[in-house]
Amino acid sequence: MESSDEEEGRTFVQVVSEKYNPENFPYCRGNGMGVVVLSSPQGSPIKGQDRLNLPSVLVLDGCGISKAGDEAEVATFCAHVVELDLSHNQLQDWGEICTIVSNIPNLDFLNLSMNPLSGIELEPCLAEVFSRVRRLVLINTRVTWDTVHTLTRQTPELEELFLCLNEYDQVAESPVPCPSLRLLQITDNQLQEWGEVRKFGPMYPGLDTLVLSNNRLSSVEEDMPQDALQRLFPNLRSINLNNSGLNRWEDIERLNFFPKLEEVRLMGIPLLQPYTDRERRSLTVAQLPSVSVLNGSVVTDGEREDAERFFIRHYLDCPEETLPLRYHVLVSKYGRLAPLAEVDLRPRCTATLEVRWGDRAESLSLRLEQTVGELKKELRALVGLPANGMRLYYIARELGSALGPEEMKYSSRALHSYMVQDGDEILVVPKTKSRTISSTSTSSDS
Repeated sequence: MESSDEEEGRTFVQVVSEKYNPENFPYCRGNGMGVVVLSSPQGSPIKGQDRLNLPSVLVLDGCGISKAGDEAEVATFCAHVVELDLSHNQLQDWGEICTIVSNIPNLDFLNLSMNPLSGIELEPCLAEVFSRVRRLVLINTRVTWDTVHTLTRQTPELEELFLCLNEYDQVAESPVPCPSLRLLQITDNQLQEWGEVRKFGPMYPGLDTLVLSNNRLSSVEEDMPQDALQRLFPNLRSINLNNSGLNRWEDIERLNFFPKLEEVRLMGIPLLQPYTDRERRSLTVAQLPSVSVLNGSVVTDGEREDAERFFIRHYLDCPEETLPLRYHVLVSKYGRLAPLAEVDLRPRCTATLEVRWGDRAESLSLRLEQTVGELKKELRALVGLPANGMRLYYIARELGSALGPEEMKYSSRALHSYMVQDGDEILVVPKTKSRTISSTSTSSDS
């Protein structure tokens, strides 16, 4: 009995013919679209179709592909294809993958992520078919370092390599460098020691961007001399250390030894957790004078000067022996800065006012966010009047003689809107009395 498609898996040719036939993919639009005319030989999976609308970018993720299918038909379908996404399939034979790739002469981008390639080695004699690939994605494939090195040796134009989620806790060195590589993304692995990271330097001497986020990297090599660090990544322009384990300022300082570094990401590291957002950014900017982009945001000249001055003041009270080298460099630039005056710009919450009623007066501390209506309720017991039986008048100490009392008419108005200051007065007058405010004020002053 023949096995079902589910048991055998599906072929690349089957999936392409099904996904891109005119019924499922009827239009041929945009640059790079291709029309493949087929003779539909006997046994072909095209099943009578003589036309496929094929784009130059094939996205075949999650289609259950485990084999290539007829090699001639792969070549016919893919003569114009430049990008191929085969992620989330069932490819576990490099021979099948090589059959597909060898028949795509213009292939520039290949994504093999989430295919079960753990422990399956790629024979060097097969790897030559990858020679035209410039961007290669091997996320969560668990490919071995031997296979990675086999691929990089046979891809002289490889520029971008993605090795995330492959459970690497070590890096195996390759005797043959890959000078064309510009970007290495190796996030979400288990690298902890800088000794493993520095192996990338000789292997990828042209590296421009190194993405190491979500590895618990504990330090930037402290035993490595400055000139050795400078030679290690001579072309590195950007490094991502988000969510690493860095916990010392010395590690941040050592990033200055990379001669071309201008972009750094340092979010979520233990070192910066105790600080506020402003402190984190200011202290980091001040430590990295050549970095022009931090955590994705451009560092302006004004921000850098503010950060460097903040850095000096941050260390003003520290013992001399604990001061970082950068402190002395910045002091030579700006001098020993005095602490900034602390100005509290928060709105006041309370004020002490003199409340007068009849011939009596008492100083009270009043909450300024409360309303006039709430104040009347608070004064009921003190003045012996119901809230609806009193009128309140506000007298500013500085301007009272010029402006006179201001009746506090609106029960919903907050006290702070009167610009209340300590020492001002509130006059309570019963509504039942007909005497004027001026006479009340005069009698209470006498």
